[in-house]
Amino acid sequence: MAKRAAPEVNAGSMADIAFLLLIFFLVTTTIETDSGINRKLPPTDEVVDPPIIKERNIFTVVVNKNNQLLVEEKPLDLANLRQAAIEFLDNGGGQGEEACDYCEGPKDPSSSDNPEKAIISLKNDRETSYKVYISVQNELVAAYNDLRDREFAKLNPLIGLSFVEANKRYADPRYVTERERLKPLLDEVKARYPQKLSEAEPNKNK
Repeated sequence: MAKRAAPEVNAGSMADIAFLLLIFFLVTTTIETDSGINRKLPPTDEVVDPPIIKERNIFTVVVNKNNQLLVEEKPLDLANLRQAAIEFLDNGGGQGEEACDYCEGPKDPSSSDNPEKAIISLKNDRETSYKVYISVQNELVAAYNDLRDREFAKLNPLIGLSFVEANKRYADPRYVTERERLKPLLDEVKARYPQKLSEAEPNKNK
């Protein structure tokens, strides 16, 4: 009895199908990305004689391994951090050349002299929760933005924008024609309240 020939499978289009499937998965697959913090690193120029910083001009913020917040060595709730930072930055306790004529703080001589001298020092533990770390960062940046918004409105009452809104518009390519108008306004406010946020190296666990 003659053997039957096995039916042949046409595999000519398999490569095309595989290629279409590859394109499908590339288009439909979403890749999760970690959220981060926008920071501009300082230049690498070596400073021969670092400036002397008075202790009252440093606002220390520490987050320990238990995610507890210590501000100036005292426990503080995260909800109150922004206001505490604003009071420090806007204190204006300097005298003479270090006086601040636009600050609205209590001018406490034991706190910061002026916003140009004021530095916020943030230190965390290696076991600090990333979520808490980001929340602390957000509150400190928000303190700068609140002061800049206030000053921007004071200097430009008719512009109809806050500092944050104007800064976003300045960076938006859709508003490229407004860049020349907004840049000096933004620079003036940034000079009054420069963002000096220093991050110390995390504690090393033994």
